[in-house]
Amino acid sequence: MTLYLLSVMGTAGDPAPSAEETDRMYAAVGTFNKKIQGSGAWVFAGGLHGIESATVVDGTGTETIVTDGPYSEAKEFLGGFWVVRAPDLDAALELAAEGSAACGAKVEVRPFQDDTEA
Repeated sequence: MTLYLLSVMGTAGDPAPSAEETDRMYAAVGTFNKKIQGSGAWVFAGGLHGIESATVVDGTGTETIVTDGPYSEAKEFLGGFWVVRAPDLDAALELAAEGSAACGAKVEVRPFQDDTEA
């Protein structure tokens, strides 16, 4: 089984969902989470605070630099994620489709490197 990162992508400037829509999405994500936990695909998941809460730490030079705000000024941002275990990419894509429908956002799928690739 391969581990996959299912990244929930948001877009800066999109209008916030209504309270009703937010409640629906939370309920749908909760149902999806229970399903993948029961199936054995669940490894870990989490939602993230807004990009305005980000802090970037750059320790690549002689001094560590800490900067408030997101790493890039990109329009898209990571809003949350699932780490799942799936037998192949097709199975991971099916989970991503369900997760996308539940949370109302696009989901990017990327496999983790295995020990031989690291």
